[in-house]
Amino acid sequence: MAKQKKIPPTETNHNDFIEVFGAREHNLKNIDINIPKNQLVVFTGVSGSGKSSLAFDTIYNEGQRRYMESFSAYARQFVGDMERPDVDKITGLSPVISIEQKTTNKNPRSTVGTITEIYDFLRLLYARVGEAYSYNTGKKMVKFSEEEIVQNIFEKYKGKKISLLAPLIRGRKGHYRELFEDIRKKVM
Repeated sequence: MAKQKKIPPTETNHNDFIEVFGAREHNLKNIDINIPKNQLVVFTGVSGSGKSSLAFDTIYNEGQRRYMESFSAYARQFVGDMERPDVDKITGLSPVISIEQKTTNKNPRSTVGTITEIYDFLRLLYARVGEAYSYNTGKKMVKFSEEEIVQNIFEKYKGKKISLLAPLIRGRKGHYRELFEDIRKKVM
């Protein structure tokens, strides 16, 4: 991989780039590079040019090492220490994830969220802190107490005949024809 010229500072913010200075991991020869954030970036080159060394052995390893350093000393003892990649400095690095190119899951609906299993945690987070809106009316959904539900029914359906339906059987197997026949006779 040829040494890239340092992009001269312009009016852009330094937080808009991942800046790598002096990367020497494996076959990299003191590479300096600015990688723009929030854009699709592709590393291309011939075999052995250092694409994986830069992406995985330098940038990914440093991001993972920094993440592990945020753990307590007690938690780190179970993970073990991670070696710092052979690089002078990396700035602008966000938390990183890496997904294998050859996944064992052949489901075409798999996403980064499902493969990394972060989807379950995000779903739980949004369920706890999010606000639900009806997709039919656009109104915010609210939780009513039992008393409020009963009061609402009496107000909306005063003088009208209504039927309340609820499950009678849970967690049991078998036939309940006689039970339903008895209930039907009582209602009629």
